Amino acid sequence: MTSASPANGRHITISGGSQGLGQAIVAALLDAGYRVSTFSRNRSDFIQTMTSNERFFYAPADLADRSSVSTFLKSAEAAFGPPYGLINCAAMGTHGVLATMPEDLIRKLLLVNVEGTLQLTKLVVRRMLVARAGGVILNISSISSLRGFKGLSVYAFTKGGMDAFTRALARELGEQRIRVNSIAPGYYDTEMTHTLNESQKNQILRRTPLKRFGVPEDVVGSVLFFLSDQASFITGQTLVVDGGSIV
Repeated sequence: MTSASPANGRHITISGGSQGLGQAIVAALLDAGYRVSTFSRNRSDFIQTMTSNERFFYAPADLADRSSVSTFLKSAEAAFGPPYGLINCAAMGTHGVLATMPEDLIRKLLLVNVEGTLQLTKLVVRRMLVARAGGVILNISSISSLRGFKGLSVYAFTKGGMDAFTRALARELGEQRIRVNSIAPGYYDTEMTHTLNESQKNQILRRTPLKRFGVPEDVVGSVLFFLSDQASFITGQTLVVDGGSIV
């Protein structure tokens, strides 16, 4: 963070901060001076190493379980006050064509990625409105919301909805000085790509001008920018961070 956009100890809540991209974002937020609260279904080794940090709060919760998320938010607010920012990072990923995808898997994907994200955002927005301090909501969507990939139709459905949600919610909350934006990462080198075979990986790399997969840290700079006062006149936008693959 620069002197023009200090964190000022602002409280940022992020879903799914225990591993992968969420973990990288949590670490960067703490380094930047934010107070960070996060949840996931299970603790990770990273969470264990963070427990002594006085600007970090963690409690287990399931995005698919509204009551557990509500309990988490109450505890996080007791620790750090109402959140200034929300990062919707937690999501369930899957791969498979629509025609043969099991119904229970489709329902679970919608429950977590769509309904869970909506309910979490609703609960946080209420707190932001009561606090009357403005704020930032940042949705981590996906390149799949902008470009078609075989086997990702259901996942793309959920992420495309997130980008549409971003634009509409920005309209709803602008007068309350709450900005809403999305970041759409491309394929990055985490568990997201470990399920791909070599042919699939090579196809993605051929489409990517920078000729590499991203890493979670590639997204961090954009997150810090959108949270900062330097982005105070940006809302309702989707920023693609994908190495140029949709150019």
